[in-house]
Amino acid sequence: MSLVGNWSYPTAIKFGAGRVRELPEACAAAGIKRPLLVTDRGLAGLPITAQALEIMEAAGLGRGVFSDVDPNPNETNLEAGVAAYKAGDHDGVIAFGGGSGLDLGKMVAFMAGQTRPVWDFEDIGDWWTRADADAIAPIVAVPTTAGTGSEVGRASVITNSETHAKKIIFHPKVLPAVVICDPELTVGMPKFITAGTGLDAFAHCVEAFSSPHYHPMSQGIALEGMRLVKEYLPRAYADGSDIEARAQMMSAAMMGATAFQKGLGAIHAMSHPIGAVFNTHHGTTNAVCMPAVLEFNAPAIADRLEAAAAYLGISGGFDGFRAFVQEFNDSLGIPRKLSDLGVTKEAIPELVKGAIVDPSCGGNPIELTEDNLAGLFEAAL
Repeated sequence: MSLVGNWSYPTAIKFGAGRVRELPEACAAAGIKRPLLVTDRGLAGLPITAQALEIMEAAGLGRGVFSDVDPNPNETNLEAGVAAYKAGDHDGVIAFGGGSGLDLGKMVAFMAGQTRPVWDFEDIGDWWTRADADAIAPIVAVPTTAGTGSEVGRASVITNSETHAKKIIFHPKVLPAVVICDPELTVGMPKFITAGTGLDAFAHCVEAFSSPHYHPMSQGIALEGMRLVKEYLPRAYADGSDIEARAQMMSAAMMGATAFQKGLGAIHAMSHPIGAVFNTHHGTTNAVCMPAVLEFNAPAIADRLEAAAAYLGISGGFDGFRAFVQEFNDSLGIPRKLSDLGVTKEAIPELVKGAIVDPSCGGNPIELTEDNLAGLFEAAL
């Protein structure tokens, strides 16, 4: 099978090995002539970033870059990125990297023309309508990991550095105009990043599939996304140069992010405040939380996941699926407890306060309260 394609769902996607070379054409399609490439500090000095900048420069697009981005990007990073965007007289953003680079890049494009603070556009009700839609700069997204799926998302997660709360900032026009998914860019990912980002995609699919909201298209996408992760993440983890596995994981990441239009749940409600307070890797945190959340949600999701288990070739119905999740985590070097990530029991009250107001709570199949969230944190600790 040839793993190359041009897709228009949910946006224009150029998928296939070596397609980063089409960056100039993607910028032209988005109407960008003077892009600012936004990435994170870890990627800034790597060959894949140098390659992208050389492609830009050769096409007359300059080589503007901003990389002052933390693993959990915050409003300080955003302010600096907007300043760099304005100082360079840029007219669009190339969001390049994993979740942090993609999320921050999208927000630079979003905020460069706004006059209100970023927190005014949190994903609450119709707050997104407060934004000046005409002032949002075009975005080309180039993921270098296979996990968050932020390249096909209409939101970014930004940490408030003062309150240590992660906020979801939403606007429909934050969806990138063009996405380049080149699995060759993910070949150099370390094993722990391959595992953590891949399990982030898996968590997106599991939570979307478990959400009680009605969205049959997302339901189908989530189910097939789970299958791709189950089959191809072990291969990508064992051999980082396996281009087929890397490509299938990039598909799974986009599928997870597309599917969670149906909703997320307790896994993400827990991992967002944990990441904000303890600066943990998001996907790894999701993976550690998943067994406890599956157990908690069992009365509402057992029948649904029994059907999923059959499709995925997992025997034993829901119990088999739950056992598979723990075995899958173990095989990928994921810690079993939040305490292994540095989370402390003393922090649970603060984490509960962050979790209960997280928008992900709304997609959990069992209503979340401060009491049962405290129990979930303790079970995962």
